Amino acid sequence: MPSFDNTNGPSVPGIRGSDSSPNRNPGQNHNPDAIRGSEFYDWEPQQGVFSLGDDWQALELGQHANTNATLRHASKSKPESYSSEVHGSPPGLSNRGTFEIASTTNILSLQKTEAARQQEDLAKGHHGSKPSKTEISTTGDANERVIHINDPKLTNDKYEFTGNEIRTSKYTVVTFLPKNLFVQFHRVAYIYFLVIAALNQLPWLAVFGRTVSLFPLLFVLCVTAIKDGYEDWRRHRSDKKENNRLVEVLQGGQFQYKKWKDISVGEVLKVYATETIPCDMVLLGTSDPSGIAYVQTINLDGESNLKTRYARQETASRKPEREPPSGIIRCEIPNRNIYGFVANMEVEVGGRSIPLVPSNILLRGCQLKNTDWAVGVAVYAGQETKAMLNSSGTPSKRSRLEAYMNRETLWLSFFLFIMCAVVAIGMGQWLERHRDQLTTSPYFRKKYFTNGTDNGEKCNYFGVLMEILISFLSSVIVFQIMIPISLYISMELVRLGQSYFMIGDTRMYDSNSNSRFQCRSLNINEDLGQIKYVFSDKTGTLTENKMEFCNASIYGVNYCNGKVTMDSVGQESTGRHEEKESIAEVLDRQVWRPKMEVKVDAELVRLLGKSFSTQERKVAHEYFLTMAACNTIVPTIIEGERLIDYQGESPDEQALVSAAAAYGYALIERTSGHIVIDILGERQRLDVLGLHEFDSVRKRMSVVVRCPDNTVKVLVKGADSSMLNIMSKTSNNNQVTYMEATENHLHEYASQGLRTLVVGAKNLSDEELEEWQHSYQEASTALIDRTALLREAASLIECNLNLLGATGIEDKLQDGVPEAIESLREAGVKVWVLTGDKQETAISIGLSCKLLTHNMQQIIINGTSKDVCKKLLEEAKATYGISRVETRKSFSKRQKSIDIAQAEGIQETEGIQAFPESRSHVIRQITDINDISKGHGIVGASDRHPPLALIIDGTSLVYILESDLEQELFDLAISCRVVLCCRVAPLQKAGVVDLIKSRTNDMTLAIGDGANDVSMIQMADVGVGISGQEGRQAVMASDFAMGQFKFLKRLLLVHGHWNYQRVGYLVLYNFYRNAVFVLMLFWYILYTAFSTTSALTDWSSVFYSVIYTSVPTIVVGILDKDLSHKTLLRYPKLYGSGHRQESYNLQLFWLTMADTLWQSLVLFYVPYLSYENSTIDIWSMGSLWTIAVVVLVNVHLSMDIQRWALITHAAVWGSIIVTYACLVILDSLPGLPNYWTIYQIAKSSSYWLNIILITFLALLPRFLLKVLKQRFWPSDIQIAREAEILRKTPGHLSVKLTEIKGLPGH
Repeated sequence: MPSFDNTNGPSVPGIRGSDSSPNRNPGQNHNPDAIRGSEFYDWEPQQGVFSLGDDWQALELGQHANTNATLRHASKSKPESYSSEVHGSPPGLSNRGTFEIASTTNILSLQKTEAARQQEDLAKGHHGSKPSKTEISTTGDANERVIHINDPKLTNDKYEFTGNEIRTSKYTVVTFLPKNLFVQFHRVAYIYFLVIAALNQLPWLAVFGRTVSLFPLLFVLCVTAIKDGYEDWRRHRSDKKENNRLVEVLQGGQFQYKKWKDISVGEVLKVYATETIPCDMVLLGTSDPSGIAYVQTINLDGESNLKTRYARQETASRKPEREPPSGIIRCEIPNRNIYGFVANMEVEVGGRSIPLVPSNILLRGCQLKNTDWAVGVAVYAGQETKAMLNSSGTPSKRSRLEAYMNRETLWLSFFLFIMCAVVAIGMGQWLERHRDQLTTSPYFRKKYFTNGTDNGEKCNYFGVLMEILISFLSSVIVFQIMIPISLYISMELVRLGQSYFMIGDTRMYDSNSNSRFQCRSLNINEDLGQIKYVFSDKTGTLTENKMEFCNASIYGVNYCNGKVTMDSVGQESTGRHEEKESIAEVLDRQVWRPKMEVKVDAELVRLLGKSFSTQERKVAHEYFLTMAACNTIVPTIIEGERLIDYQGESPDEQALVSAAAAYGYALIERTSGHIVIDILGERQRLDVLGLHEFDSVRKRMSVVVRCPDNTVKVLVKGADSSMLNIMSKTSNNNQVTYMEATENHLHEYASQGLRTLVVGAKNLSDEELEEWQHSYQEASTALIDRTALLREAASLIECNLNLLGATGIEDKLQDGVPEAIESLREAGVKVWVLTGDKQETAISIGLSCKLLTHNMQQIIINGTSKDVCKKLLEEAKATYGISRVETRKSFSKRQKSIDIAQAEGIQETEGIQAFPESRSHVIRQITDINDISKGHGIVGASDRHPPLALIIDGTSLVYILESDLEQELFDLAISCRVVLCCRVAPLQKAGVVDLIKSRTNDMTLAIGDGANDVSMIQMADVGVGISGQEGRQAVMASDFAMGQFKFLKRLLLVHGHWNYQRVGYLVLYNFYRNAVFVLMLFWYILYTAFSTTSALTDWSSVFYSVIYTSVPTIVVGILDKDLSHKTLLRYPKLYGSGHRQESYNLQLFWLTMADTLWQSLVLFYVPYLSYENSTIDIWSMGSLWTIAVVVLVNVHLSMDIQRWALITHAAVWGSIIVTYACLVILDSLPGLPNYWTIYQIAKSSSYWLNIILITFLALLPRFLLKVLKQRFWPSDIQIAREAEILRKTPGHLSVKLTEIKGLPGH
């Protein structure tokens, strides 16, 4: 076979290429079946032509103004798969010209021309006219940048390009203070205390010392600022380490080391194997003579497989040190599209423009693999690189409960205003009533009556109105702890303690990756207990991203794990040896082995060891030959071990090639024009005549090879939907039975969740070969409509194939994924999967992980335009009776009403059985009532329909998320039990999360492992990163990080539940604790002429929140557990208490305030009435009230503690002892007015009786209410807790709550 000059790559047999090649006749007819429904963009490398199907409307997404490329319409195209083939690249290379277009980040402005005519053609099923050539403008407009290769000074002559220094931190030394204060003062309480501190600076309002009044606020602000500063310092340290890395830069004809931050656009860089690419650079040459480089892109798209990039042949052969590169690159301005690159390069001034495609650029963050070195020119640097543009700023997240606290803080502020107003008005009335007595009154005087110099002077009396105002402001200062600023410090400490125990949980330690759980954010621990939606990546998150070859159907025989079913030809199954045999043992010789472990079938191994005398053996030979040859895998020989490591973009291909090697068909060499396969110990070279890569229109891949015996074969593999109908049709009964058996095996594999492919092949005659070569060569060099022409060429040989068999590949799920998803579903959590994989792959994995079930009704939205998407959405809603949800408020009300109705319905039907033991409590046997979302939705879906699963592709999301169809998608999505989004770009993932987050009050969690998940993780209320094989980008952007998806079950159901219950109670208790203290002071002021005086010493007021009562709340907030982890994991429905906000809601707040009001009245009036006619002094009453309120709030706390530990006892009862000790010390200081008070009053029995009576009367209503609620209206938490207690009680019957997973919401 002669070699032809190919300008797009090295000289390759069977490829002809020339820029002077005539264009295909625009009027030439095409096979409509070959191009109908095209899902590809057509990039013409030689002229920079990018044609787009006429289904597309103007699309201006992301940085849409960042390009000057004009796109015109060609054949009818549907950019569903977002992938395209650059067929100008040589065949046989590893996906050399493949690139993808990310929908939501597409920066190309798609201009619709002749819209009316094209819409008419579309309606008739016709295709648009041929596209005209479109090249990047060379006029240097604002939408392009011009880079002078190896001349950074000329390139940056206008200083328009940024340097290569990056910054991911939020603050600088200058901006830290204002920005951090701005963030902190989002808390309403902080503004309140700032106002209080300002008022206390006024001389006539200085209730406390001016400086001392600032301490509480400054302390809180400083603690938070130190924490935020430390986190940002870590980011600065990471940035510094990144910016100071070294790379070789061409300077003065030699490569010299230079720091990354000093790299400029236009400089020529040299990167060595395993090094990271420092900036976006156009590849000029590599250590491979053909200019091929292999990179790993885990930091960009989350994929760990190798990608192929190549240098243009015009530059690949030059040595930079000998021939310093020069020329001009004109490219689009920086944009987020990591899958696209539009540029032209002129190697010589005034020379021919060479088009550059995405396969010609290396992006920052990629790692060079299997290539000694690569040379390139920097085109985007620093913050303008695609990786940095896709890395949005680190968001400041606040917990939902903290947001609700602001609401309650406003209510408490309102109460504070009312109390201060009452005191002020009372003061005004008192002054009016005693107007004539103000001069001689012993309590309030206008003038001084002394013997000193102040005799007769005014005694700071400003008139009634001013006195009212001063009284109001003084009351604000006295009652200031009504808003508990100490709560925020307590919450920070509690969250820190909770994080410590989460990190130390050995059940969330991943031994495989040697990674433990990480808490990267301390602000949202409690949000883990309220998650309603989980948005998960698939590859590397649900799966291990490791494919395993499981099943082989060859000649109608199913080989799987040592079992064989010969249902193909009606023969009975024969006995088989149980032991496993390797191909080396059968052949009695050494053979190449794949690095990937593959389990082989002994019977199949023995079949391959036989001679070619049987048809079955011949079919098996071609079957494995196809698996070894029909791919783009790059083999790497591991010397000395006869091992081969296979690298490629597709894990499926890796699994197939490794399986072929395990059975004796080892691919050991791949070049641009041939491959070498070791077949059962004998090397055979196969010349690659042409390669038709996989695309989502044909859904198959084929390669044409010339064998050593000079026969030419076409080897094909693909999806069963596209392969079975191109097989040879024969009336041979045996062949028909053979095909039926293969189809049965395919159904069997699919039911097991395996990824299936069909394998076929045939020999080409000389006539067929000649016809195909002519068509293939013409299509490969065409400038217009290349993709459609290549499909036509493929259709010439991809027909009348001989069926060889089928494959079944398992994308291995991580351990515990199906169980975790099932538990989350039982807990009322909806799991959505957002993946960049193909639709078929995503559905298959959905079945494997039990996300999808076979009884679900699948709604598939694959729209090619906005109108089509709208029609599909409306039809789905009409079919399943789904109503519209207008607003977030109406959705929340509907959701709440459904929960209440569900709970009431269960209450009516549940049976009650008294325990045979001598316990007064009744244990209810709960019937299993499915959550309403378990059926087909939570809004408006009809009960007669099966559960719904929505499957939508990225193309449809392009039209939906940027239009008024978002609401339609939202209505449909929330009515489905499962949502599966396929072929979605990183920002589309964030858009889907925002779809739910912006329209509901439900909490969202996003989990992923790759850089393509960063936007989603940051958009969600809670972001979780998987620290697996896909780099560290997701972990660095996350709030929490862990080793495997299965840990999410324990994180939410156990730690999330505990954290939410603890923090919810902590907030309510702090509101109660401070309010009861303030109300006690308020009642006292009403009896002291509204004078804002206090019976308590200043020290007691300060110590109350800091020392007397703070420690028990923190300890309980960290350690208390309402249920054990075993119970929470056994009954996932218990997690629903967080969805119903049982631990913190507005109703509980009002009940707490009502209880607080009662307790404050008891606290004040019991001592008041007891000592009404006595001569007790004010400080003695103050000592009584101090110790009484501390005892009261601690006993109140002890009533609610679920799990007592030694440290809990020490904290609760120790705080009372500490309070007494402090009172004794303070009353022992002679200089204080309360000197010796405690020693006198403690001798009185009435003192101790008052404390006991206050505690009993104040807590009696609360105790009775708790008893009645647990007796007649127990919650699911209370039922489960009693079951735990009874199981631990000897002599009592064990409670069997086998149906607790259906617990209702109360």
